Amino acid sequence: MALGLTTALLAVAQAWLLATAVSSAFLGGADFTALRLTLLALAVVLGARAGVAWAQESVARRCSAAVKSSLRMQLLRHVATQLPDVGGSLQSDRASGEVVALATRGLDSLDAYFGRYLPQAVLAMIVPLVVIATMATADLVATLTVVLTVPLIPFFMALIGSATVRRRKRRWEALARLSGHFLDVVSGLPTLRVFGRSEAQLGRLERVTDDYRQESMATLRVAFLSAFALELAATLSVALVAVGVGLRLVDGQIDLRTGLFVLILAPEAYLPLRQLGAGFHASEEGMEAASRVFGILEGTPDGGPVSSRATGNHEVEPTHSPVTSDLSGAEMRIEGLTVRQPGRALDAPFEASLVIRPGEIVAIAGPSGVGKSTLIDVLLGLRRADAGSVSIATTDGRTVAIEDIDRVEWHRHVAWVPQHPYCFPGTVAENVRLGAPDASDTAVRAVLAAVDLAELDPSSSIGEAGSGLSSGQRRRVGVARALLRNGDFLILDEPTAGLDAASEETVLASVRSAARDRHLAVLLVAHRPAALAIADRVVTIAARSEEPA
Repeated sequence: MALGLTTALLAVAQAWLLATAVSSAFLGGADFTALRLTLLALAVVLGARAGVAWAQESVARRCSAAVKSSLRMQLLRHVATQLPDVGGSLQSDRASGEVVALATRGLDSLDAYFGRYLPQAVLAMIVPLVVIATMATADLVATLTVVLTVPLIPFFMALIGSATVRRRKRRWEALARLSGHFLDVVSGLPTLRVFGRSEAQLGRLERVTDDYRQESMATLRVAFLSAFALELAATLSVALVAVGVGLRLVDGQIDLRTGLFVLILAPEAYLPLRQLGAGFHASEEGMEAASRVFGILEGTPDGGPVSSRATGNHEVEPTHSPVTSDLSGAEMRIEGLTVRQPGRALDAPFEASLVIRPGEIVAIAGPSGVGKSTLIDVLLGLRRADAGSVSIATTDGRTVAIEDIDRVEWHRHVAWVPQHPYCFPGTVAENVRLGAPDASDTAVRAVLAAVDLAELDPSSSIGEAGSGLSSGQRRRVGVARALLRNGDFLILDEPTAGLDAASEETVLASVRSAARDRHLAVLLVAHRPAALAIADRVVTIAARSEEPA
């Protein structure tokens, strides 16, 4: 606001000095020496306007960087805390490709909003008022002309803007479809190649890309139409002012300096509004992306919740109750645990009860769909049960409900292997050390050997989602990561699925050894007979459906 007011005052000063210099030179016969101070002042004003413009750009860029950083962190934090599967991919109604597009390309487009639109919005509020107020002291007729014609610019902006809002939404939806489809194709490319269907996806990608191209060109057509309409309105308005000034100059009603002052100053009243229209079109994509990010953060229909498990009765709010830092020797008690599946009359699991003691392995068995993975979500604090309880019984005789334990503190005592362990870009050692950053190289090599990965170089690099490793190696890296962590409870969800018999035997022997030697309480979800065979107890859980068969 301060820079905008300064710009308006400098525009008035520039117009007055320029009009004074021209009228003095042509009518008063003043030479360069006589105009030296006026020209020097004009140079200072021009330099000051350039400096203020630079300051506006600098402030806008700093604001843009700060806001983009804040929004990205909020979006990342929201997605990370609301994910039902921390070790897996984004499972939600909103495609992960769109979320990635929002966090990168979408929020980057806010530069145009802060760099062009927002400064022009400030100038459009201040400069016309200052210019009109100044012109009123010099020429009431020209002032009245400007007052009557200036509203034409916002009128045309609003008229065309209503069409651009629809266009920008359609363009962003086309971009979201393109990014989501491209991500799906790239993720499934190995499968498509195996089945000989990779070439068939080219046509679909071309159609989706062409949709985005057509929407982009339609948006540009509207933007060019808007620029033409605003420029035409401003040009005709300035022409009306010029005609009136010229006629009154001929009649001698005003002097040359006043006429020049009004003519030089009049375009300044329209310029910020014209540039505001151009800035609006340039900032549309960023504004649409920001509104969708706010929709995700607030869970509105436009944004939607990132995870269905983070809504309704299944939302897990972080708690802050203290818990002892030493849970060695503690046992986990699950009593009558029941979880109602969202949108279905299905309880899975239904009234599950078991006890997991230190040094023993308890296996959970049952057909698919009875809630074995859901049970693990509850134990990890990622989901709240509808009935029953999960508690920790410590060696000093205390019993603490798991929902009363701070989630971050609880996770320090748990090592977890999901069904599909995620590997991050980096080295093998960095992925194994995820839960134990201070582990030595010797410990990393030892735990890799314990899961039949002795041939894997810890310093070797892997790509996004573990590219460069086979699915079996990624699974064993996940087991190694859990074994290296110094936790009190070890939770494994199908840790040997897809492994050959020899690797499975090695991995299960390591789990058995960890439970015995480190006195870990191990919960194992498994279907394979070899995994069930190492368990001290096998508990079968069931589901209950109220839906008609």
